[in-house]
Amino acid sequence: MDTSELSPKNHTEGRVVFFDIWRGFVIVSMVLFHFVYDLVYLSSIHLSWFASPFIDIWRASISWSFLFIAGSMCAFSKNALRRACLYGTLAALIFLITSLVRVDVPISFGIIFCMAGSTLLEAILQKFHITLQGYIPAAIFFCIFLFTLRLPFGTIGIGPLNIQIPQILYTSDFFAWLGFPSKYFLSGDYYPLLPYAMLYLCGASFNRSALKHGYPHALMKLSCPIISEIGKHPLSIYLLHQPLLLLLVNLLTGRALF
Repeated sequence: MDTSELSPKNHTEGRVVFFDIWRGFVIVSMVLFHFVYDLVYLSSIHLSWFASPFIDIWRASISWSFLFIAGSMCAFSKNALRRACLYGTLAALIFLITSLVRVDVPISFGIIFCMAGSTLLEAILQKFHITLQGYIPAAIFFCIFLFTLRLPFGTIGIGPLNIQIPQILYTSDFFAWLGFPSKYFLSGDYYPLLPYAMLYLCGASFNRSALKHGYPHALMKLSCPIISEIGKHPLSIYLLHQPLLLLLVNLLTGRALF
């Protein structure tokens, strides 16, 4: 799979190895998370430590990083529309395969869908010559992300500020992709555009400003060969790791998962 357009490469200054290393560590964390998840929820192996809030923090550290990094790649990408189509195609395939195999709950509007929708939004903005850039816009997008983080659950706000959203918006799944699922909506991986596109746009705004001002030399020259190589192949690993993990868990536990 060609992921060259998703690589953090500045043709005038060289590759920003920091992004490869960061993404590589996140990928390793994702694989470990899903391995433990499969053991606990699909094979009924009791691990008392794999519970809230630890599981929520671990999951967020993975998905938030992926979305921020994906947004950051806007500064390097030559064709946002092509990236959006690639993500969208993969999201559709993931939904189809998880619906047919049904090892767990089918994935509707998962993180790859969120990347597709966010990148499509970026492509539309580019079409109208609107470029998201700057540390202040990045901070604003991040604050909006935090403020709307509970939107899929019917509220918005931070800390003691808690605003209820009219429940009429949650009566059907027609706008589940946006962040308004009904109480009957189920998905094995759910990242609607609100709030998660805000994290993507935060990354896009932040990294364009960082690119403009120049990256610290240390970030350009970091060295962690194995991890950085893993970070160069995010989509391939994302698509392949879960089937391989299911086979591994099947072998370890002797329980047929599919």
